[in-house]
Amino acid sequence: MIERPRRLRQSAVMRAMVAETRVRPSQLVLPVFVAEGASEPRPITSMPGVVQHTVASVVEQARRALEAGLAGIMLFGVPETKDAHGSGASEPGGILNVALREVRDKVGDDLLVMADTCLDEFTDHGHCGVLDARGRVDNDATLGVYAEVALAQARAGAHVVGPSGMMDGQVRVIREALDADGFEEVVILAYAAKYASAFYGPFREAVQSSLRGDRRTYQQDPANIREALREIDLDVAQGADLVMVKPAMSYLDVVAAAAERTSVPVAAYQVSGEYAMIEAAAAQGWIDRQGAAIEALVSIRRAGAQVILTYYALDAAQWLG
Repeated sequence: MIERPRRLRQSAVMRAMVAETRVRPSQLVLPVFVAEGASEPRPITSMPGVVQHTVASVVEQARRALEAGLAGIMLFGVPETKDAHGSGASEPGGILNVALREVRDKVGDDLLVMADTCLDEFTDHGHCGVLDARGRVDNDATLGVYAEVALAQARAGAHVVGPSGMMDGQVRVIREALDADGFEEVVILAYAAKYASAFYGPFREAVQSSLRGDRRTYQQDPANIREALREIDLDVAQGADLVMVKPAMSYLDVVAAAAERTSVPVAAYQVSGEYAMIEAAAAQGWIDRQGAAIEALVSIRRAGAQVILTYYALDAAQWLG
């Protein structure tokens, strides 16, 4: 007998019926940037179609995300002033906390409001933690600051806080602080395996990063996977509700290993550089934009991610119908 697996690929309806992996809007989270002092949305040159929002326009973007059936919206703040301790991240009047309140007031519990729980956008040196006298990131001194930031975000209305600084012990300290202040229901999405990646370049423009040097002493070495799995184990043990692998597309093996290993849901972040590469190639006519974007999202889901953070979230929701 001749085997003919092509029979199951002969039409669109047949292919859809037997598809093993599906991407749905309810699995997607839209990252957005909100800039203090902006009077209108500002285009980000390295990320075509993505902008620094005003508070008003980010609220409107949240409304679009809700109508599109997305799971959530992840907010990043772009302050006008910065200091060595990133104090704007925990101030109630800081741009990110103001935006969180406005968005939560608009969407209530119908869209997950997520907050980047880190200091890099708010520090004048651009690192994810406070520095010691020698100019190194002080892990333990940073933990208390993260707890303050997470509490400020929870008070502003965040359903989910996303500690992304890769400090040892950050999940435990944040979970304890949230629980002690009555925020037991606030979810922690831990950036458990965040790699020191070259694909973050456009993001640095998006948040007007002040980074000097690099983050290789605290973000993951791209050469390592066992170390990443250890980080995931530690974050789950400390109380993480979900774990993140970042970036996504160059680390699909890590996504797959994380999904196989842990009992909590796994998220993956299709980062700015991954988005920008597709956009740049599509602008030259070298690839089909929609086809490439959907194929990339399917690959992330196929690897085992249950949640995808992607700048394509709104477009993908429309394409997926």
